Amino acid sequence: MQRESHAIIIGGSLAGLLASRVLAKHFDRVSIVERDFFPEQPAPRPGIPQSRHLHILLNRGKSILEELFPGLENELVAAGAPRLNPKSIGWFSPAGWAPQFSPDLNDLIMFSRDLLDWQIRRRLAENTNVHFLEGGTVTGLLANASCTEVAGVSVRFRDRQNPGNIHAENLYADLVVDAGGKVSKTPQWLKSLGYEPPQETAINAFVGYASRIYEGSGKLSDTAPVFVSTAPPFRTRGGAIFPIEGNRWLVILIGGDRDYPPADEAGFLEFARTLPTPTIYDAIKDAEAITPVYSYRGTENRLRHYDRLPRYPENLIIIGHAVCAFNPIYGQGMTVAALDAQMLDECLQKQRKRYPEGDITGFARQFQQKLAKIHTIPWIFAISQDSRYPGSEGAKLNLATRLTIDYMDLVLKVLVRDAKVCQAFLEVLHMIESPAVLFSPSIALKAIGQLVAVRQNAELR
Repeated sequence: MQRESHAIIIGGSLAGLLASRVLAKHFDRVSIVERDFFPEQPAPRPGIPQSRHLHILLNRGKSILEELFPGLENELVAAGAPRLNPKSIGWFSPAGWAPQFSPDLNDLIMFSRDLLDWQIRRRLAENTNVHFLEGGTVTGLLANASCTEVAGVSVRFRDRQNPGNIHAENLYADLVVDAGGKVSKTPQWLKSLGYEPPQETAINAFVGYASRIYEGSGKLSDTAPVFVSTAPPFRTRGGAIFPIEGNRWLVILIGGDRDYPPADEAGFLEFARTLPTPTIYDAIKDAEAITPVYSYRGTENRLRHYDRLPRYPENLIIIGHAVCAFNPIYGQGMTVAALDAQMLDECLQKQRKRYPEGDITGFARQFQQKLAKIHTIPWIFAISQDSRYPGSEGAKLNLATRLTIDYMDLVLKVLVRDAKVCQAFLEVLHMIESPAVLFSPSIALKAIGQLVAVRQNAELR
């Protein structure tokens, strides 16, 4: 009789949830170990402190989620999530208002993070081989005698009804997936098994944001969704207004270089008043708030280089923010989590073709190396923006990256008056197209022409 295959996921984050959907196709049993107890309805939980803030699912991420959970988009809409045509979004870019035209992009689905996670958990619960092990804190990795293979995890479980009732348990598996986020303990666990922990790259622009939810009525309901970009190093402040389910509007204010938006009502409004356009302030100054102001400052970029380790154990992979965390203000996190899950599926399919009997020897190292390539572009995007704040720490940009940043400044100046350039930029932003399209001759000529015009104007002065 063939032994039942088992995969364990550390953490019920979005990355962990999406990975479980993929693993359910390849393993007989999938266990999600989550230290929180999941709420029975869409609601915040301690393990996702940023859930009260704005979340954007880019077009690429939306298509992957629909592949993993067919019909998910319609289910979110049925639960009240509004559809949003990208042309309805007012974007105050670093170079001013972008043109409002009809870009060839699918509608966005706007929702609270709580609704998305809850809906995905509901769908996963339909899989009889996916099991949620709530109230479980993973305390270490289990390994074979030679520590060459990870064999499972040690877990400390709390009782939902009696949190003081704690018991320890060892769970064994063929594959362990760390989706535990930035607080991942895998570097320490690897060290305890005799491995070098990964080197880390951390870049912090000290960006913080504050959010509040308002009733969708009055002046606020008449305001188009709007996004006001920061423009470091000259402009550290920005913000956004977007609708979410329940006829509510989520307002977020952003500040970089330690220019944090206040969490009190008067300070929140005053910060909005100082933005380069009065749109957000005018919309909320008389609006009815239905939540307090919530602030969040854990926005540093952190990359753990597991792909470069000289020795790496079998049967352990790290995904999501546990390996690569971006400043969430750029809206890449959920889409990158979807890309991670997609890559996991592709790699497992190839592994099964090579070894139909289920052998996954060599899989973990190969997966981490491929995952690192996926993270390269969103990582560069995030750090190239954050490095522009004067007080940013940890950024060491080479000449090529600095030239790319200067070039993108020119592209941003062009797109405010050129719909085709704006379309191309948005396609790259939504991870539909490669950034290489922004360096095509037609766009490069316009960008260089912008530089020539700036220099000519300077000479005339």
